[in-house]
Amino acid sequence: MAQRFGGKYSPNSPKPAPGVKPAHQRADLPHSFDGKAPRRAGARINMLFFAALLMLVPAFTGGPDALLAGIGSSALLILAAWLTREGMRAHQEYDARRIARRPAFPRKLAGSLVTGAGIALGASISQPGLFPLGFGILGALLHAFSFGPDPLRDKGAEGIDTFQTDRVARAVDEAEKLLAAMSDAILRAGDRALEARVDRFATTARAMFRTIEGDPRDLTAARKYLSVYLTGARDATVKFADLYRQNRDATARADYEALLDDLETNFASRTQTLLTDNRTDLDVEISVLRERLQREH
Repeated sequence: MAQRFGGKYSPNSPKPAPGVKPAHQRADLPHSFDGKAPRRAGARINMLFFAALLMLVPAFTGGPDALLAGIGSSALLILAAWLTREGMRAHQEYDARRIARRPAFPRKLAGSLVTGAGIALGASISQPGLFPLGFGILGALLHAFSFGPDPLRDKGAEGIDTFQTDRVARAVDEAEKLLAAMSDAILRAGDRALEARVDRFATTARAMFRTIEGDPRDLTAARKYLSVYLTGARDATVKFADLYRQNRDATARADYEALLDDLETNFASRTQTLLTDNRTDLDVEISVLRERLQREH
């Protein structure tokens, strides 16, 4: 469906009120790209998918044996590329968090092994003896060197109660799923401005996630934000997207944007409160320790 885009220099664009800066010039508003980073090795992973399709050429230009080996090799290489892509995403999310658990399944390592198997199977079409095995081992090693290993241990658990870090990791994982569901649901509305608005709220919510990861004791105070409020926001987004797709109701849109404004304001306020409490706890710890040191003299 065609969409109309507008901006600062577009005709019939709404003029801001006197003394009020446009949204794109306000530093107090989070940008939709805040906290985001480009996908790592995206071009290299795309090349893996392309290389997998090249194995179909000898499959359909050779004999019956080449057909099975070529199709099998292509399938294995596509699987390896997918595993690598998911492994890189998991690694990037692992690096972005202060507290994170290592992936339950080492996808990049599996991608290296499957890449070696796919190359060996493809090489068997034209290479005799042990040459396919050598090509497979070389391909697996080059893949592992290019994309690196998976995270092999939990991060941020040093000096912190493991039970608390597990609680935080699980709560943040569930909250991230709710944000992802919101982003998927708003796509059905077919409005890029609303998509950007949901992304902006997600950025504010993730600022709270990072604060909680920095001090797991904050989880109790923020539990309802990560579960009750985000669940309600997801459900409201699903219902709004279905309604707005059908009738483009301006009133429903205004109500939904007001809901996002309220959510963003409350999440930002709670995050600031958590940071203030953390600073207060630090000041108390420093004060107590300094008093003890002074008594020693």
